[in-house]
Amino acid sequence: MTMKNILTAAALSMALGGMATAAELVPLADESVETAKVLRDKALENDEAYELLASLTTEVGARLAASPKEAEAQAWAVAKFLELGFDRVWKEPVMVPKWTRLSESAHVAEPFAQPLTITALGKSVSTPEGGVQAEVAHFATFEDLKAADASEVEGKIVFISNRMERFKTGAGYGPAVRARGAGASEAARKGAKAILIRSIGTDTHRLPHTGGVNYEEDAPKIAAAALSNPDADQLVRILGYGETVQLDLTIQTTMEEPVEMFNVIGEVTGSEAPDEFVVLGSHLDSWDLGTGAIDDGAGVAITMAAANLIQDMAPKRPRRSIRVILFSAEELGLIGARQYAEAHEGKDIDKHIIGGESDFGAGPVWALASTVNPASLHVVDKMAALMGPLGVVRADRKAYGGPDVGQLGKVGMPVVDLMQDGTDYFDLHHTADDTLDKVDPVALRQNVAAWVVFTYLAADWPGSFR
Repeated sequence: MTMKNILTAAALSMALGGMATAAELVPLADESVETAKVLRDKALENDEAYELLASLTTEVGARLAASPKEAEAQAWAVAKFLELGFDRVWKEPVMVPKWTRLSESAHVAEPFAQPLTITALGKSVSTPEGGVQAEVAHFATFEDLKAADASEVEGKIVFISNRMERFKTGAGYGPAVRARGAGASEAARKGAKAILIRSIGTDTHRLPHTGGVNYEEDAPKIAAAALSNPDADQLVRILGYGETVQLDLTIQTTMEEPVEMFNVIGEVTGSEAPDEFVVLGSHLDSWDLGTGAIDDGAGVAITMAAANLIQDMAPKRPRRSIRVILFSAEELGLIGARQYAEAHEGKDIDKHIIGGESDFGAGPVWALASTVNPASLHVVDKMAALMGPLGVVRADRKAYGGPDVGQLGKVGMPVVDLMQDGTDYFDLHHTADDTLDKVDPVALRQNVAAWVVFTYLAADWPGSFR
């Protein structure tokens, strides 16, 4: 990022709709800044986040939403919060539909018989008994499928081959993921029997990426699966011979009535305004293919460790409380976050002072973005300055808060984004390769160091971010 992309508090104030005068600024105490520096440096020598992550991924493993394993993870989180000495630990109920993967297989029947490596997309329905045998209708993009006539699709298995692009920010995900989210309903409206998509990922491994499919009410539900990138390439090559390609596809899943799960919350009580709190968010569930180390075990470990470092090592408690929220069922559609936001919107959302989320793996934090009022931008600028030695710059865009915490942003809570380097995140995302060995302990320490700076200064500053 060049200097022209780094904005000062004054420039950001103007960009966000107003200039704060010096008289309006609530100063940040020198003592708070010095404490944040000390905590930052201590975090760089502390491996508690890695130890928490190792514990979660080893003792619990994969944590599919609404499964017994997610319940185990919630019990693990309660026990860890208590073991770490958090002042308050509690659970808030969440109702989550219970989807289970049973079996999945695909192979080319004609013209060149061979198996394909697939995984069912989350929430996919089953194929009819005996599977689906049909011709492939190939579309390069979701937009091409939308533009197609129903005669090109009816009675066939749709295959969308669009490839996700790699970016440090993960910017390639949004354009590519439409095929996964909306492809099934679009294909079904045109009479498709099932849909296969190229995995939404940037790797070249023969490991397919799962992820949620979103069925729309006005369309029939058809089975949906993802091919690994090499298998998608293979299928494109086979189609290139110009012959009719026949596939056999079998997917078996179940979807049961919602069951009670929980958002698990641990709180470090503030010294002067305990009923106000800074929110640190992550999600406790994962997909079932790997052990959920980068998505989002790393976020769980980072947020828990950051809050615990402050309660253990700060010379005094910050004035406000710190609330760590481990959300349920993010992967099935932000279910825990949406229910939390709904429950708190009319109750105490004004006490949610500011928040952020760690849910982009374990790569180092490289930029800090915010959506706050102009009179508080000097505080965010100071946070970025203290993160500077960690390699963090001040971003020139608004923050969105992350998938889960962003739901609180929508109902009025100011948010920050501690932007991580996601260059290789989508190599691992939603695959069997999402395991602890992919996490760099040094990068994890750097994340905690950045988070303690944000958390302590936000919790100790007496002004408002709204």
